[in-house]
Amino acid sequence: MILYDIDVTCNTNKMAISYTRILTSLIVMLSFAAFAQRPMAPDLHRAFQHHKIDVYNRDLSLINEEGYHGIRLSKAFGEGIAWMKDITFSTGTLEFDVRGEDLKQHSFVGIAFHGQNDSTYDAIYLRPFHFHAPDTMSQNRMIQFISLPVFTWRKLRAEFPGQFESHIAPPPEPNAWVHVRIEVTGDTISAYINENKAPSLVVHSVAPLPAGKVGFYVADTSGGDFANLSIVKTE
Repeated sequence: MILYDIDVTCNTNKMAISYTRILTSLIVMLSFAAFAQRPMAPDLHRAFQHHKIDVYNRDLSLINEEGYHGIRLSKAFGEGIAWMKDITFSTGTLEFDVRGEDLKQHSFVGIAFHGQNDSTYDAIYLRPFHFHAPDTMSQNRMIQFISLPVFTWRKLRAEFPGQFESHIAPPPEPNAWVHVRIEVTGDTISAYINENKAPSLVVHSVAPLPAGKVGFYVADTSGGDFANLSIVKTE
């Protein structure tokens, strides 16, 4: 009888130790998950002043408006990007404010991600000059996804019409600040505009890229203003 009692006690202790180890492991895993999902909100002025932004094919200056302490990329031919140094991104959420202008065929503003170099990346950008367009064709081209260098907007429009560009409802003001939220989950990329609950664009990556750089993007002949970047990583 005594031996039986000892065996029960030993088994109970072993079970308690096992439960403790499992609980500890869960706490550690949850802590890492919470840390990974903590928003990063780089101070763009400080990043510029401390040389934490790599600028490709543009000049960069600071803007300081109420609620928008950000950066401005100049106008030039070809694509331009302001890459954030020391930040990599695979999946998660990118949020930022952007301002283009109502200048036909000369305002393309957005964000690049999964950047491998200055010519290989995914990007989503706005065409503000289409926000108040009178024709349906232009209205359906307010927001665009690209995956360079292969899948340019021209190639995607020709081979997959209507799948990688879309309208925004309600359309923003073309000369005003616009809030953009990009959610990347696996190969699905969704874009939400101005706190809308429904996405304005949902695409599946045509050429999946590994984790890479994040940067503010402007296309050919365009400049743009950017502020309030926030990044939440899930990987």
